Amino acid sequence: MLVQVPDVLSAKEVAALRGLIDAGEWVDGNVTSGAQAASAKRNEQLRDGTSAGREAGAFVLDALQRSPTFLSAALPHKVYPPLFNRYAGGQRFGNHVDNAIRPLPGSDQRIRTDVSATLFLSDADSYEGGELLIDDTYGTHAVKLPAGHMVVYPSSSLHRVAPVTRGVRVASFFWVQSMVRDDGARTLLYELDRSIQSLYQRHPEEEAVVELTGVYHNLIRRWADI
Repeated sequence: MLVQVPDVLSAKEVAALRGLIDAGEWVDGNVTSGAQAASAKRNEQLRDGTSAGREAGAFVLDALQRSPTFLSAALPHKVYPPLFNRYAGGQRFGNHVDNAIRPLPGSDQRIRTDVSATLFLSDADSYEGGELLIDDTYGTHAVKLPAGHMVVYPSSSLHRVAPVTRGVRVASFFWVQSMVRDDGARTLLYELDRSIQSLYQRHPEEEAVVELTGVYHNLIRRWADI
């Protein structure tokens, strides 16, 4: 399931975040790559473990908790600390699939990557190219969103970033271990949640809203893997 998540950050918040990370230390993006990805990846990444990186990551995590669309689509159990990358001068990231398991920095714990996320931090008209291209059974989806908007999609997807031929593409990226690992089940729950919210907005006193909400939570109880 590919879901666009609007307005994770306001324009003011994007500017504040960019001010923080643009002044940070940027290194070769392959510091977090597996062997396969390293051969296809050409970008820069904000050095992990710096004060700027930690502060910026916490900034994004706080925003995620305020996003009902993200919470409904991802059903997060654990979120990998957000990272930041940038592409310019023809840099790109070729076809790859994200690693299934990632160690959490500074601990002996690991996270299963069920959902991948890209939060766009550059105005879409400030650079050319740089589309996130995601393949699924329905074809290839090209995603290039306004600054402050995000896309989430299954981490099992084959995907790539098209070359940036003008300007600079800056984004935050991270992975989510969902409470519901199966993408098909998450899709059904997301669609059910959207329907319940729509019904509630139109008929807040409707008894079916309570009944469907009970069905939703009972399905989570059945499928949750925590």
